[in-house]
Amino acid sequence: MTAYLLVGAAIGAEVTATLALRASHGLTRLMPSLVVAVGYIAAFVLLAQALKSLNVGPVYAIWSGLGTVGALIGGVVAFNEPIKPATAAGAVLVVLGVAVMYLGGGLEHE
Repeated sequence: MTAYLLVGAAIGAEVTATLALRASHGLTRLMPSLVVAVGYIAAFVLLAQALKSLNVGPVYAIWSGLGTVGALIGGVVAFNEPIKPATAAGAVLVVLGVAVMYLGGGLEHE
């Protein structure tokens, strides 16, 4: 259970860092740039800890897939970025793919 919480926290840190990357204006603004660095470091540390007991393939797919959808939603909410129907359909497909990988099992190892 703890490993899954670590993956969730890693996803949150990665989405936060990605949104800060957008706000950093090409890493020219100090505070958003610091959030980028701390967020990505935290995301990889948390993911590395989760991988002590979870398999890398499905967990990486879940982390990157949900991070992608989180960044999409965050871009819409925080930066008023437009979302087109094809983009929304792609996000749904990503979530479905993540769900299939999760339901396929085999996430945990010794």
